[in-house]
Amino acid sequence: MMAAGSGASSPLNPRPCGEATPLPVPSTRPHSLSCPSRSGQTPESSSGLRRLGIPPEDGGESKIPRSPTVDRPPPLRESGRGLAATAPLKSYDMRQVDITPLEQRKLTFDTHALVRDLETHGFEKVQAETIVSALTALSNVSLDTIYKEMVTQAQQEITLQQLMAHLDSIRKDMVILEKSEFANLRAENEKMKIELDQVKRQLINETSRIRADNKLDINLERSRVTDLFTDQEKKLMEATTEFTKKDTRTKSVISETSNKIDTEIASLKTLMESNKLETIRYLAASVFTCLAIALGFYRFWK
Repeated sequence: MMAAGSGASSPLNPRPCGEATPLPVPSTRPHSLSCPSRSGQTPESSSGLRRLGIPPEDGGESKIPRSPTVDRPPPLRESGRGLAATAPLKSYDMRQVDITPLEQRKLTFDTHALVRDLETHGFEKVQAETIVSALTALSNVSLDTIYKEMVTQAQQEITLQQLMAHLDSIRKDMVILEKSEFANLRAENEKMKIELDQVKRQLINETSRIRADNKLDINLERSRVTDLFTDQEKKLMEATTEFTKKDTRTKSVISETSNKIDTEIASLKTLMESNKLETIRYLAASVFTCLAIALGFYRFWK
């Protein structure tokens, strides 16, 4: 019933200097992570639990909740922009790993030496074995409680290695995704550059065509305006010539009219002078006649 456990160290107690902790080699691929099985009870602890009326755990398995599992990321898929993207991860890869071997769950004291020590202090052999069995059961219960709430250095290192492997795989996926995105962006940039070159050529051709059309329209409009100006100038010259002719004709008519008026005035003046002389002559004759008559009447009355 009792086992000599002297020299065995608990995973929770500090190990002596120079003692290496055995670590299982982790898998190179991302694998699952789970808590170890708590089936590390020794036959002595099982018999001690039965004597105290404490049933051992069913199947020797721990009731500690296991860590969440992580599935391997699904293959790349095309996103809305045409870039490759990975689907969100739902869980971790899972691999059952028992990282607490049975030999690491040995007691931290020598039960046989403790029984003999109790016998030397006056206890009977049965009493000493019962006390040691109770202490063994309490130690196992304490160890189970501690294992449920804490992890060992081996567990921590294995978990760290598994997480580092998983991070390496994630880093590789990110590098692949980044390269694919850069390749897609480069392809899109080349495509856009080609499209821009085509648009540039189209704009240059359209600009040249519009410039040629505008130049032709301007030349046609200039020739039309020149012809219109020539026609207007010709019409102006004709109007000026006609006006000059009419002005000359008008001036000649005015000159003729003026000459006629001058001639008529001169003739009128001559007529008036002649009439004036005749009038003076008639007046003088009349005056002399009146004087002669007056002298005649005067002589007659005398």
